[in-house]
Amino acid sequence: MNTPNIIDKINQLRKDKNAIILAHYYQEPAIQDIADFVGDSLGLSFRAAKTNADIIVFAGVHFMAETAKILNPSKKVLVPDMNAGCSLADSCPPEAFKAFREQHPAHIAITYINCSAEVKALSDIICTSSNAKKIIDSIPKDEPILFAPDKNLGNYLIKATGRDMVLWPGVCMVHEAFSLDKLMGLKIQYPKSIIVAHPESETQILETADFIGSTSHMIDFIKKSEAMVFIIATEVGILHQLMKEVTDKLLIPAPVEESNTCACSECGFMRLNTLEKLYVCLSDEKNEILVSDTIAKKALVPLERMLKSSL
Repeated sequence: MNTPNIIDKINQLRKDKNAIILAHYYQEPAIQDIADFVGDSLGLSFRAAKTNADIIVFAGVHFMAETAKILNPSKKVLVPDMNAGCSLADSCPPEAFKAFREQHPAHIAITYINCSAEVKALSDIICTSSNAKKIIDSIPKDEPILFAPDKNLGNYLIKATGRDMVLWPGVCMVHEAFSLDKLMGLKIQYPKSIIVAHPESETQILETADFIGSTSHMIDFIKKSEAMVFIIATEVGILHQLMKEVTDKLLIPAPVEESNTCACSECGFMRLNTLEKLYVCLSDEKNEILVSDTIAKKALVPLERMLKSSL
């Protein structure tokens, strides 16, 4: 089936089934183009919480679809590929996180949304990279904080907020892949370029950045900036939306180490989703995300705290 035919069929199915397609910025361009909404984790969470659709097709990774299901327990949530996981979420197994929390019983657990439903259920409040600083700043200074699962984001937030947090030692393999030497080489090649980086990146990358922010914050910064050349340290999928809106600017993906299979940073899990798989999952209503009532009810509490704090 060729691409135009698939798009026509998806559009008809979306209408017939009252379905909405949500896509993360890191999805392949064809999926971003057909989605009802493209966003980062926070934007997608808000959109999932507000939808009137009967079916949510979540083109992202597993924890994102779980979040949509927790926020919409009566709706059917589907994913194009059930194997679209997350290295960061995998780095924080629920049982190990439970034991970690028990070692720090007085600490408030602020957990990055890139985690499983079970870990969310063990948390006090969820955050995204867009709202993490605001949430941490809202916690009384005398209350100790435990932050999981991303240590790079945690270290960045310690510096940004001045709070001494206990960190879970997880990482995102996509944001660990950037080469500092190659990045500096690009900066020499383009001396007027602006380096923008996602806070999940390693400290040495963040220290070189002119701007650090979530995916949506990076996009807003680049759109509004008067600079004409940007080196972008995050998953390369972000460039698709940016190239539509800043056609006059040069956007360069930050280079990765030689050991990687491509010259830029791609999330293999995100790339498992394809337009063809999206069509099949919507047509057959397969790959449904299910979360137990017990876990969902517990995980909903910290998720709702996040959404309320971000209004």
